[in-house]
Amino acid sequence: MPTNSQALAIWQGALALLVRNDAADLTVRQLAILSTIYTADFPPTIRGLSAALSIAKPVVTRAIDTLEKHDLCRRHPDESDGRSVIIQRTVRGSVYTAALGDEVKKSLFDVCWTAEG
Repeated sequence: MPTNSQALAIWQGALALLVRNDAADLTVRQLAILSTIYTADFPPTIRGLSAALSIAKPVVTRAIDTLEKHDLCRRHPDESDGRSVIIQRTVRGSVYTAALGDEVKKSLFDVCWTAEG
């Protein structure tokens, strides 16, 4: 298990990638919602994201507004439940989160390998 300093170094490596690549400038809340969308087993709803992250639905809705502006996800009506909105992945969002995941893995390897070496 990494130490706190190592965990922060891993996170810093991933954040540095976003800065270097001039990626969408997202808040921590927006990143948490985006990562939840892309790690879910099935397309989540606003209600589901709200419950998963223990935040209010209007907060999720505002974050989704921003994520949609960056084409990182999109809303789609839930045909089985007219009251729900499904959040779908996009190609751009998949590329964004894949790059972020790759950088986390790289940082994890670098931090853990350096600690052992």
